Amino acid sequence: MKHMTSAEIRQAFLDFFAAREHAPVASSSLVPGSDPTLLFTNAGMVQFKDVFLGIDQRPYKRATTSQKCMRISGKHNDLENVGPSPRHHTFFEMLGNFSFGDYFKKDAIQFAYDLLTEVYKLSPARLAFTVYQDDDEAYDIWVNVVGVDPSRVARMGSKTNFWQMAEIGPCGPTSEIHYDLQPQRGPKTIIEDLQAEDDRFLELWNLVFMQFNRTQPDPEHKGQFDQPLPAPGVDTGMGLERIAAVLQEVEANYDTDLFTDLFDATQEVLGHDNEFREAHTVAYRVIADHTRAASFLIADGVNPGTTGREYVVRMLIRRAWRFAHGMGVETPFLTGVADAVVQKMSPAYPELRQFQEAIRYQIATEEERFRRVLDTSLSVLGNIIEEFQTQGQTELDGDRAFQLYATHGLPLEITRDLLQEHGLSVDEAGFRKAQLAHSEASEADRDLFADVSQYQSLLQNLRASGKIEEQGVLYSPYDHDKLKFSSSVLSIMSGGEQTETASKGDTVEIVLPQTSFYVASGGQVSDTGTLHGDGWAIQVDDVHAPIGGLILHTGKVTSGRVKVGDSVIAEVDQKRRWNIMRNHTATHLLHASLRHVLGNHVRQKGSLVAPDRLRFDFTHNAPLSDDERVRINNEVSTMILANEPLQIMQKTLDEARHEGAMALFGEKYGSIVRTVTVCEPHTNCDERFSYELCGGTHVRSTAEIGSFLIISEESSGAGVRRIEAITGEEAQKTLAHQWDVIASAADQLRTEPDNILERIHSLNENLDAASRTITNMQKESAQDAASVLLGKARTIQGITLLAAQVDAENAELLSEMADWCRDKLQSAVVVLGSNINGTARLIATVTPDLQSKGLHAGKLVGDIARMVGGGGGGNPRFASAGGRNPDQLPRAIEQVDEIINSYLI
Repeated sequence: MKHMTSAEIRQAFLDFFAAREHAPVASSSLVPGSDPTLLFTNAGMVQFKDVFLGIDQRPYKRATTSQKCMRISGKHNDLENVGPSPRHHTFFEMLGNFSFGDYFKKDAIQFAYDLLTEVYKLSPARLAFTVYQDDDEAYDIWVNVVGVDPSRVARMGSKTNFWQMAEIGPCGPTSEIHYDLQPQRGPKTIIEDLQAEDDRFLELWNLVFMQFNRTQPDPEHKGQFDQPLPAPGVDTGMGLERIAAVLQEVEANYDTDLFTDLFDATQEVLGHDNEFREAHTVAYRVIADHTRAASFLIADGVNPGTTGREYVVRMLIRRAWRFAHGMGVETPFLTGVADAVVQKMSPAYPELRQFQEAIRYQIATEEERFRRVLDTSLSVLGNIIEEFQTQGQTELDGDRAFQLYATHGLPLEITRDLLQEHGLSVDEAGFRKAQLAHSEASEADRDLFADVSQYQSLLQNLRASGKIEEQGVLYSPYDHDKLKFSSSVLSIMSGGEQTETASKGDTVEIVLPQTSFYVASGGQVSDTGTLHGDGWAIQVDDVHAPIGGLILHTGKVTSGRVKVGDSVIAEVDQKRRWNIMRNHTATHLLHASLRHVLGNHVRQKGSLVAPDRLRFDFTHNAPLSDDERVRINNEVSTMILANEPLQIMQKTLDEARHEGAMALFGEKYGSIVRTVTVCEPHTNCDERFSYELCGGTHVRSTAEIGSFLIISEESSGAGVRRIEAITGEEAQKTLAHQWDVIASAADQLRTEPDNILERIHSLNENLDAASRTITNMQKESAQDAASVLLGKARTIQGITLLAAQVDAENAELLSEMADWCRDKLQSAVVVLGSNINGTARLIATVTPDLQSKGLHAGKLVGDIARMVGGGGGGNPRFASAGGRNPDQLPRAIEQVDEIINSYLI
């Protein structure tokens, strides 16, 4: 066995397959690009799913990766085992090799065996193998080609050795490679022990042979619905953490160098000695695992939040902190562990270093937020546990568990951990139900396999007939001089079916052998335009690619009759395209400026690039100040005036990432990517102002953007802000309109535009002075009216009562009149009513000496208010009310005597 570091193991794997003509492909994001069926990337094949399904193409037939993976939801959600178990993780790396219709079982099996025995130097005597029970081909390869003793190859059932993507679709047998952890048990029981699935063997590598297409569900795996795939594929996966534990000869994955550096960082920042660290192994494991996972997720653009992926990040940080709190930790510390993650993993995953500031910012913010509420939330849960133990209850209902999260910030997973420590449980299904009911909306289920068979068939036929090249429709949206081009109609689809002709009024999908129309992607909307031929025309409203290699121009026939084979002049709406390009390049400048002004924690969370505006969502926890908004707007405008040419280049994804290119959150990238650079002025591009991966269309130089104007900034969700801005023609129109408004305002104010603010300030001071004078006059008038009212006071059962309807300008004056009368009478009940702007308003006030006799202003005004169609209340001394029937005020005032008499009985 060859002792190797985790970095050496990873690189040796990639080098081995690269030497066998596999294209090294960079790991895709943990957020699956264009796949709504997955919360996180959970296997190496996820980024190749569309290739296996035949709806995407790559420039290679073989690939190898080290893929970032998360398994923390659905059937993989065994979070409580992370820490106590030596091999459970939330985040892990999957080493894999893939064949897309190239080699199959023989090569896949031989490759795996050679790597393990010749490169990693594992002893063949420590390896054992499984195949699907009916897969004679794989069994024969292991035994007769590789030369493995039959006593080491077990036939297994479909539960362990048959893979399927879903109930229908690609599927096939698998072969697993296991490592013998207990060789002393001897070779005679290997097959029996493999079939028993006991703890003797550690599964290292799973080889999946995508051999069939299942046309109908087959729960009993009889195979009658499995049709051979025309181009079978290979998908393999080996966990780096497991092979590292074997090669480094340690019992637990956590004892490999992937984690020990993180343990050391935790120990250093917390000041623990070795004995304390050893006594708290589970807590150390949880902190390392969860901080590693959270760091990778934040680097991929997922920030702590309340739902979906964001909830997972929040839960991981809070659960790590809860375990630290259990060790007596009281102050934030996880950023120190995150720094160790970056130090350890960034050579392989440069995005960690690129977004280290964002990782630290998000973890520190969430850690502090949870620290402030932890004691309270633990106290509340502690009271519940004590209550359950007293009453003999054993399960916390879902609604109550959700309230612990919604009100006190305690994630379900932490609640479950703490309850289990006391022998209690939680209704997790009930929690999910309450969470769903609380959310404003939930994502609708989406079909994993959209029906694209008609498009696949069409593409195959067009290739077979030689009407298009093997790579499909030639796509060239970037040449500004070819937005009008000649072509021919290869296919017409209408209503989901192919047709030879279409007439005026028909909605159609047109295939051309080449196109310059942009297909919507990365937030940029698709182009529109026209297709027209001899006597017919189509207005193109959308362009889309249902499968790789096929582009459809969707629109309505506006005149004539179009048929397959017609010559066509295709023309992109050039004015609209230029406005889109201005907005797209401005979006890149805005993104860079936000990071310059606010900090490198800013990440793009979404965007819309349309002809009339751009919208940009980004991570930030506070509204922009006026100064920040001005600085950002000015910096973008300065870059526009600098007239910097855009540098657009094709690079490998790995190269671009290592150079620090910004990637779009949730986007799927191929091995070759298009990079867009805007240089810092006067630096000969030694410094970049903006550097992004982008397949969109852009202006040639920044000056072509024209004007830039931020028109709004608001919240788009927890920790996410949204900016809308306009450029070019729209910005010019808006600025011209704003100048017209300013000029008109200056004219109305009889001043110059530069003096508007000074003039408004002066007018406001005059208005304030006049308002104070009017208010004083109203108060004086009200007091005069109140003096007259004092003569209307009367005595009821020894109590002085003043009840009257008066004229008052507003409720404030009515209250002051009531207070003034009460103070003058010294011992009295005062009730005043007034019709104020068509609404009945009532005030009741009672002096303290009369409150002891059962007189309560709030109760009194409520009883009176019912007579005017309203309600109200207050304290014993003072209360107010309103009603919708002011014409009933006289009657209500007359009834005050009777109401007070009823109180004194």
